[in-house]
Amino acid sequence: MLFANAIAARYGQLPQVKAVALGGSLASGTADQGSDIDLYVYLREEVPVSVRAGIATARAEYAEVDNQFWEPGDEWIDAETGIHVDVMFRTVEWIEEQLDRVLRRHEASVGYSTCLWYNVVSSRVLYDRGGWFQALQKEAKQPYPEELRQAIVAKNYPILWRSASSYRYQLERAVARSDLVSVNHRVAALLASYFDILFAVNRMPHPGEKRLVEIAVEQCEKLPNGMVRQVSELIGAVSRGDERVVEKAKALVEGLDGLLSAEGFDLSVFVGHAGRIH
Repeated sequence: MLFANAIAARYGQLPQVKAVALGGSLASGTADQGSDIDLYVYLREEVPVSVRAGIATARAEYAEVDNQFWEPGDEWIDAETGIHVDVMFRTVEWIEEQLDRVLRRHEASVGYSTCLWYNVVSSRVLYDRGGWFQALQKEAKQPYPEELRQAIVAKNYPILWRSASSYRYQLERAVARSDLVSVNHRVAALLASYFDILFAVNRMPHPGEKRLVEIAVEQCEKLPNGMVRQVSELIGAVSRGDERVVEKAKALVEGLDGLLSAEGFDLSVFVGHAGRIH
């Protein structure tokens, strides 16, 4: 934490910086010896890349500046400690819009609908000019909107199995042509929507890509029967190139069906005419 605070202080000296927050496993308390330092730098306006490079390379054994693969960011490995530092830059307007999307407009995505909400809530503030981030975080720590819960299920459930463009049919076609890359891709997408629904049902912001089964078991009060086994068997079928991957996917979805029905969701309204498909 001392190391993270020292880096945050350097960014905090820049007039463009509104706040610096620590995210990832260090913020959530699940860090191990191999954990990175994940920092989110919130900006009022853009910081020149040359200035960012000065911070990233000051003590770096290796550095990458202005990566644009996902969010804009800089990464480096500290020469003294060997710690991997991953810094992501976000504008104040962008993150406020992302929270508005889910907390005010209740708009769902195909998978990972509420990850940014979770990121803000679970982050640990290291620098906060004028208390902006603390105010944002306070607003984000609100009950899960029922409208958002319904929207996530409505967005993600139909594409699991019953609609004409569902992962089921894409999987069946991929298996028929022995397309292992496509099988892997479609199962990953199915799992993304599956867990988006599961966390929504439990009124829990989505924690991201890592340790999803472990987090679900530990933190979700409501789980489909046999979920851990079903996920394991599905991924095992993918890794073996087993043609029963569609069967394993069906078992996983049927378990989710049981949970949704028990929670009072009328599944027929989410599939419309696709409900005729068996």
